Amino acid sequence: MQLWRHSDSVRRGAQVGLGHAGAPMRHSSAAARHLAALPPAEVLYADLDGTLLGPGGSLLTGPDGGPSARAAQALVDARGAGITVVPVTGRRALALDGDTRLLGLRDYIAEVGTVILRAGRRRYEWGSCPADLRAAAATPRAALDSAGALDVLLAAFPGDLRPFLPWDADREGGHLLHGRVDVAVANAALSAQGLGWAYLVDNGAAGGWPGRRVRAYHLLPRGVGKAVAVADDLAERGLAAGQAAACGDSLEDLTMAGVVGTYFQVANGHGEPGGNAFGVPGAMGHGFADAVALLVAARGR
Repeated sequence: MQLWRHSDSVRRGAQVGLGHAGAPMRHSSAAARHLAALPPAEVLYADLDGTLLGPGGSLLTGPDGGPSARAAQALVDARGAGITVVPVTGRRALALDGDTRLLGLRDYIAEVGTVILRAGRRRYEWGSCPADLRAAAATPRAALDSAGALDVLLAAFPGDLRPFLPWDADREGGHLLHGRVDVAVANAALSAQGLGWAYLVDNGAAGGWPGRRVRAYHLLPRGVGKAVAVADDLAERGLAAGQAAACGDSLEDLTMAGVVGTYFQVANGHGEPGGNAFGVPGAMGHGFADAVALLVAARGR
């Protein structure tokens, strides 16, 4: 039944001019006008969970939990139009190696901007990590461990903070933790131990701790993030900001608006669009599809 309803909505969209794959483009005219003043987008940086992917991290599940191929079709449409889609996510790089192949993609930015894979070459963003630690460590996470940053936090919050397993295992850019702590107190504890170059970032509500309402946190070097990684990746590609777009749902994702020509916020997103940031009507993968439809239409003008 759900598949039939989706097909009906696509036909209705075509009849009333709502845009590609039924996307309600009438709500995106401001974004279309903005794109008309920019060069065609060559690359789209896209968050995964809550943006490209639907509930449960599924590409083929719509925001309502029913089956949907809109996000998958949007990936096909982007590739056909010559737009490179690059996932930008908090997921660990180890998982992205397989995820990108399944999605038909090649490059990615993982672990909140600390790990970049481009053209088969892996590199790291070190942020404010001291030069001596950077020289001695293979990865930013190894530098954090060598400095004892995780030990400081676990000692400051005994029983209230722990590695978020299994998703923390084998990360390269930092640590993924969960629990319930005051981030300001955590960062003060790091600074007190001479580790002000490292910091704890709240990543929102999480699970995995029976009987407790907890949140997820990233322990990272200061000066890293999705926007920094996107800006560096664009420079490596030889592209200007106006030739790139980004799509996301979180406040961290919204920072990418400052380094690309156009940012799209899906309907389930957080933050206030404005300037070069535009809301799209669809949630999750449907919103990603709305963004791709706008970019493809602008390339074909």
